[in-house]
Amino acid sequence: MRQLTRPFLFLLACLVYAGCSSTKSLKPGQILYTGAEVKINPDSSGRIDDQKQVKTDLESKTRPRPNKSFLGIKYKLAIYNLAGEPTKPKGFRNWLRRQGEPPVLLSEVKLKYNNDVLTSYLLSEGYLQAVVTGDTVVKGKKGKAIYTANTGVRYKINQVNFPPDSGALTKIINANKDKTLLKVGDYYDLDVYKNERIRIDNDLKENGYFYFSPDHLIMQVDSTIGKNLVNVTVKVKDIAPDAALKPYTIKNINIFPNYSLRRDTALRNLKPLQYNDFNIYDDRNTFKPRLFDRLVFFQKGEAYNRRDHNLSLNRMVNIGAFQDVRAEFLPVDSFKNNQLDLNIYLTPLKKNSLTFSVTGTSKSNNFVGSEVKVTQTTRNLFRGAEQLDVSVSGGFETQTRGTALGRNSLSLTAEGKLTFPRFIVPFYKPNSTTAFIPKTIASLSYQMLNRGSEYTLHAFKGEFGYNFKENQYKEHNLNPISVSYISTSFPSDTTRDRLYTENPLLRTTLENQFIIGSNYNFTYTNQMETNRRNNTYFFGGIETGGNVWGAFIPKNDQGQKTLFNVPLTQFIRLEADLRDYYKIKRNLTWANRLNIGYGYAYGNSPSLPFVRQFFAGGSNDIRAFPARTLGPGTYKVPDDAVFADQGGDIKLMLNSELRFKLVSILYGALFVDAGNIWLRKEDPLRPGSEFKFKNTFNELAVGTGAGLRVDATIFVIRLDVAFPVRKPYLPEGQRWVFDDIAFGNKDWRRQNLIFNIGIGYPF
Repeated sequence: MRQLTRPFLFLLACLVYAGCSSTKSLKPGQILYTGAEVKINPDSSGRIDDQKQVKTDLESKTRPRPNKSFLGIKYKLAIYNLAGEPTKPKGFRNWLRRQGEPPVLLSEVKLKYNNDVLTSYLLSEGYLQAVVTGDTVVKGKKGKAIYTANTGVRYKINQVNFPPDSGALTKIINANKDKTLLKVGDYYDLDVYKNERIRIDNDLKENGYFYFSPDHLIMQVDSTIGKNLVNVTVKVKDIAPDAALKPYTIKNINIFPNYSLRRDTALRNLKPLQYNDFNIYDDRNTFKPRLFDRLVFFQKGEAYNRRDHNLSLNRMVNIGAFQDVRAEFLPVDSFKNNQLDLNIYLTPLKKNSLTFSVTGTSKSNNFVGSEVKVTQTTRNLFRGAEQLDVSVSGGFETQTRGTALGRNSLSLTAEGKLTFPRFIVPFYKPNSTTAFIPKTIASLSYQMLNRGSEYTLHAFKGEFGYNFKENQYKEHNLNPISVSYISTSFPSDTTRDRLYTENPLLRTTLENQFIIGSNYNFTYTNQMETNRRNNTYFFGGIETGGNVWGAFIPKNDQGQKTLFNVPLTQFIRLEADLRDYYKIKRNLTWANRLNIGYGYAYGNSPSLPFVRQFFAGGSNDIRAFPARTLGPGTYKVPDDAVFADQGGDIKLMLNSELRFKLVSILYGALFVDAGNIWLRKEDPLRPGSEFKFKNTFNELAVGTGAGLRVDATIFVIRLDVAFPVRKPYLPEGQRWVFDDIAFGNKDWRRQNLIFNIGIGYPF
């Protein structure tokens, strides 16, 4: 450990020294720029509203930005100075210098430019009498800029006037003026005026004004009425073109479903197929005409509206059948009338594609290995934009940690999935009008898992269900029927009896099982909104086995519901996963997760089937404990156990992680994980496994650690190292183990340090 610690401390000392001597590399006459300070109304005792935020906003708009710093150390500049002047065109010194940044000099500060920028910002916020002046202050070899902002009083809106109702266009503007963003008594705000123009433009676009633009509106502001008030008049510019001032209707809807530039002329000369309101130009009959009823929302003779425009484009893009989508609106007779022709150009994806991949795997149960997968994709299978995916994969894995070190596994998987871009519901034809295509998905899969001389597991699964999105944030997955059959074979009865004797829990894990049920999942996320300071992800799921569909299966002589002499599994399983990502700074994020689960088995089943149980520990869970070795409750897996997989009916997990950028694509993390699993009823073979609400927090395992991540956007490779600080299987009063931590002790490191290698972030 000392061999690792000394170089690290030396490097840290070098950075601190370089940071403290950040001006030593400056040439004579050069001054290091340390940043800007804004003073608001320093000669006045009064404060403006949100003065702290306004000060922050003003300082953020000054240029240039000073060298980046952390805890007072300009680490980027320190790295630059530490590298020094390179003597060769290539090499480590050149690379290290590129990771830093050169000193930002006071001579780069343009005071007049910044004065104008800050004054303009204050004017846009309603401080119509604002004046900003700047100056510099130098101390030694460091200098900063000081800007004095005399804001004056912030103006408010006294009156809002809309154009007189003199025609169809102004009538629409007035009809929706109650939705105006300009409110009497609100502060003058230029951004609100811009958004008001956009709101009016949206109203007009929904009523056929295709060529109208927000730039055709002007907000006239009269600030001469006194008392720091303004009157705002909304007006259509006199120079707005005639085309922008009249509504347009759709005349012809021409669809080119198999379009390419090479065939452009030939396609246009075809005699179109007339289908409802569409003229379809496709001599190859690539798609069934009724497909376009679900993709194109315009009708002949109706007024143009932006909603149908966006809805049609989104549907054509999201259906996943086209590599290029383009909608063209052309005026009929060059603006002489008020009609538009709509031309839709669609370039399909290739009908067949074959993908081949070789991947490395790192699973939560400490198995690592590789997998080869081949997938055949057939698009537009029945000429309705359907997609068939057939894949075959095979892999080899070996266990690198845990009680069964070196145990090997061979797997073979075959899967077929057929996706229909519509709802298929017997006796009912649902109509979806969202921007996202609803999907009906039927899948069938088989997996063989061979654990050497121990056993071979065969798993068959068939599922039929629906996937649909309300909007970009909310997604639903409903599978009314899901059938799984799990069968296990052994080399001999002797092998089976030996495994069951060594670990009686394997009997419920490996016995033949039928699971017939339904499941529903709901997902909400706003993570695509990268400009938000706070992002949220939520997943909720419910799964049932043997309830509705089990009602049709008779009981045997022992009172059990069986199918082909295999007992039917009966249970209800609930799970929720809530994640929050808070951006403290641009490259500093605080991520948190709460994951809870509850399962209830009844009827034929004394407990949840093993494949539906909850597990704790591993690279995406509580990282200070090996995968599936934690719990249930205060139970501890014996050190000599052949199989360590511990499942439970109840789970509680909390994770907190601070993520920060180190350099380039290298990120770091500090984290704390806590949680455990429990059984609803005590297992005599696992004392302490029963869930009792009053003991919940007293039986939580806690671990902490640090990690490095290579985040190249398209992939993330992660290395985490963690160690436990609370062990729930120890006697009460001894579960916190801070006093036992000894990084310099080889035995402690071997028993407590857990290294996790993963693909992607843990959550």
